Amino acid sequence: MSYFGFIWASLWRKKTRAAFTILSLLCAFLLFGLLQTIGAFFTAGADFVGASRLIVQSRVSFTDSLPVRLMPQIERVPGVQAVHHDQWFGGILGENTQAFSFASNPRTLRVVYPEWVMPDEQWQAFANTRTGAIIGRITADQYGWKVGDKLPLRSNIFPRKDGSMAWEFDIVGVYDGKDETWQRQTTQIFLNWDYFNEANQFGEGSAGVFAVKLEDVDRADEVAQAIDALFLNSPDETKTQSEKDFNKGFFAQIGDIGLIVRLILLAVFFTIVILTGNTMAQAVRERIPEMAVLKTLGFSNSQVTVLVVAEALLLCLVGGLLGMALSTLAIGGMAKAAPTFFGALSPDPAIWVQAVAAMLVLSLVVGLPPALRVARLKIVDALAGR
Repeated sequence: MSYFGFIWASLWRKKTRAAFTILSLLCAFLLFGLLQTIGAFFTAGADFVGASRLIVQSRVSFTDSLPVRLMPQIERVPGVQAVHHDQWFGGILGENTQAFSFASNPRTLRVVYPEWVMPDEQWQAFANTRTGAIIGRITADQYGWKVGDKLPLRSNIFPRKDGSMAWEFDIVGVYDGKDETWQRQTTQIFLNWDYFNEANQFGEGSAGVFAVKLEDVDRADEVAQAIDALFLNSPDETKTQSEKDFNKGFFAQIGDIGLIVRLILLAVFFTIVILTGNTMAQAVRERIPEMAVLKTLGFSNSQVTVLVVAEALLLCLVGGLLGMALSTLAIGGMAKAAPTFFGALSPDPAIWVQAVAAMLVLSLVVGLPPALRVARLKIVDALAGR
């Protein structure tokens, strides 16, 4: 029999116990894969945007909209190439499906966000159609929308002047991303701000936040400070930061996702160490006479130690790899089932590396103590049952 065959047979000596231990490890690493991926999704922000844009929000909160009359002043700040504004619309599709929708300036969106690509005639239609809307490719494919369709939206924030929360827009374009990374972000809906501005009950002139495209990314801090100084001690004080930091702040409303994930995983792995450690200790304790026989046959202390650690490693790898494989399938399923929310969610090879490293560490933690006990085992005592 080969070494692997011997270790595999030892692992399944008690089939029920081994199966439940592997199932526990599978669940632990399934949670690890899911939580680490989702945590990274929420906490990383849009890392790929770099520092080419700044976001100007109200100093109080980004939920407190800035007036559009600030736009010309921001445009005159040295180092500013272009300025765009977006107002969170709070759109609802159907009964209660959240839509990432923004009332957006159709003339500056293309300039400040060149990552969104669309035929020229559709950009022109968006700018010239009062009730126009453009849809991201992922969202359009999800709902089967195409140019020329009507887009019924309800807003949970902005009623129309007649008091109705129901809005209707004309789909005049479907935009895509310039590369694969941006294509995974095409879940948003952009509405013509001019129509929104005229028709909403809360009055005209609400811009929301401003996106500032920089002439030189190295001057980002300088430009941000200049914008904030411009409105200091005014009724509309601003807070200007990189787009990446703004996105992180947006997700931070939910809570400290990174800390939550770490605490959950700490609890999971503390439990799994106790469970798996007990399984290995019990398995080795039941086979003390067999270990003594191996030593009698000429196996050295180091060889017997390696066999026990290898059994713990095999146990952790079987359960861990199965759990990570299931988490990868689950992540793909989430991205397909809810592309509006998780369209950019994808398995991260770095998380697989972390998981394998965790399996190796776990196997040493649970396998080394019983292995060292076997190494110190005296043949006579073991065969005598002492």
